[in-house]
Amino acid sequence: MPAWLILALILFAAWILWRRYQRVMQAKRERFIAGYDFAPALVEKFRQTRSGLDPTQEQKVFDGLREYFQVCNMAGRRMVSMPSQAVDDAWHNLILFTRTYDLFCRKAFGRFLHHTPAEAMTSPTRAQDGIKRAWRLCCKREGIDPRKPTHLPLLFAIDSELGIADGFHYDLHCDAKNRDNYCASHIGCGGGCSSGCGGDSGGSSCSSGCGGGCGGD
Repeated sequence: MPAWLILALILFAAWILWRRYQRVMQAKRERFIAGYDFAPALVEKFRQTRSGLDPTQEQKVFDGLREYFQVCNMAGRRMVSMPSQAVDDAWHNLILFTRTYDLFCRKAFGRFLHHTPAEAMTSPTRAQDGIKRAWRLCCKREGIDPRKPTHLPLLFAIDSELGIADGFHYDLHCDAKNRDNYCASHIGCGGGCSSGCGGDSGGSSCSSGCGGGCGGD
């Protein structure tokens, strides 16, 4: 057997093993994120930032933060925009607990997940790559067709559901009655896109959206 063929087979086998290792680690990190309990001190800190929410609503925000971290785990090192202002506030407060956040990131992602502000959208119907990726992955996790959604994923619905005045509010379908809301139905299909904060350029064309912050390198 030629030496080049032996080398090619070795490299292919190594690639297969690496891909299998990545899948195992992603599943392990998914379980860690799902079972992670946010400290009461963090919840109290968030309460000072977002007063007016009852305990059930606060729990929903932290469920949303856990969901965002799951999406970041799925995305690898690609940028994922934060679709919710309330959940973004919870993330900001977690980051203030420096050692706790660093340890969490190492176990949840195998690296430190940086937070960077999202670029403002040019209009309610133009989305950057990061928000498109968030939409696709959120829909995938909740079994929603990203091009023909029947309802909004948690991270895209939560600000409206909790009545967050300065939040990001999305509608399934855009109409004249909700000109101030972002058009979620345009993210998975449609025309032009703005550059935004995304990492790679992969994904379908789209329009729509806004986000609070981005996770990624």
